[in-house]
Amino acid sequence: MPRLISNKGFYGEFGGAYIPEMLYPNIEELSQNYRSILQSADFRNDFKKLLSDYVGRPTPLFYAARLSESAGAQIYLKREDLCHTGSHKLNNVIGQALLAVRMKKKNIIAETGAGQHGVATATVCALMGLPCTVFMGEKDVARQEPNVMRMKMLGAEVIPVTSGSRTLKDATNEAIRYWINNPADTYYLIGSTIGPHPYPDLVARLQSVISAEIKKQLKKAENRDYPDFIVACVGGGSNAAGAFYHFINDRRVKLIGVEASGEGVSSDKTAATISTGSTGIVHGCRTMLMQTPDGQIKEAHSISAGLDYPGIGPMHAFLSNTGRAEYLAVTDKEAMDASHHLSRLEGIIPALESAHAIAVLGKLQLKRDDVVVVNLSGRGDKDMASYMESMSDL
Repeated sequence: MPRLISNKGFYGEFGGAYIPEMLYPNIEELSQNYRSILQSADFRNDFKKLLSDYVGRPTPLFYAARLSESAGAQIYLKREDLCHTGSHKLNNVIGQALLAVRMKKKNIIAETGAGQHGVATATVCALMGLPCTVFMGEKDVARQEPNVMRMKMLGAEVIPVTSGSRTLKDATNEAIRYWINNPADTYYLIGSTIGPHPYPDLVARLQSVISAEIKKQLKKAENRDYPDFIVACVGGGSNAAGAFYHFINDRRVKLIGVEASGEGVSSDKTAATISTGSTGIVHGCRTMLMQTPDGQIKEAHSISAGLDYPGIGPMHAFLSNTGRAEYLAVTDKEAMDASHHLSRLEGIIPALESAHAIAVLGKLQLKRDDVVVVNLSGRGDKDMASYMESMSDL
């Protein structure tokens, strides 16, 4: 892994910790302890055992023969949808929960958009006997009802957020406010590679198990430990960070991030931050975000609740700015079409987030012998209401 991040948490000009003074002790405590804890034999043993016995890792690297024929390349799907709880989110949550316990924190809070991070957090808190509070935008509560029910069944308190756009951005705001008012015994378990340092680095490290497995699995499948392309959807950017992590220094691999363009990058209903954003500060870090000329954050839009975010993690802003990764945009309709395409070709119903990654295959210049790994970050049962609405168009 290249030395991307400075000691102060910057990826080039992006990152850092722009936080209220009242949060400084919490962030400083985490920053001073996370690397030593993550590197300890005790943590590594517990993390590895839970990933294997509880999450179900390693997840398969599946050769999608019919999708390969359709796309004109050799397409492998990294099946993060087969993790316990249905997405990659559990990798990060288990690691942070183990970290919180070692830091003697007794109360866990989290934000969630599509609900997968909330479900994963509620799941691990139930496993470890920790109280759990999840903040979720009121709009997302309505469109992700199955995940809300799952969180409540697992014992979490779900707090609908009614401010702003009532989506992920606002849920994050409320979680930060709660943390400011309850600093001593609370651990804020962030779900993506966003937020003040050290969260972007912490989450990327915990999700890097994805790319570590891809290297081993490709060696067996293709007699080489790297693909030609890695493709992953990007909201805040955790699943993409995990899929990219061990290939960032390998220039043979093209890194493709896929943002949600909603109704189009030129419309006012989009979440394509790289395509439409500019440098600014959101949720404690300097990164790319969608904002007005006077610095007010714009509302994002995507059919996918997990990609409905006006910013992007600072690691991805850096990879885009330096040209190491390319970030393309996919509309709501393209993602919906791709979800039906994958379902009928391979018998796999993807999350709407993951469908964006599938949709971008048609935008790449692929050769028949190119090896392409698509990180299938989540399963689609949580999006059945949206899929049912679209069925009348088929």
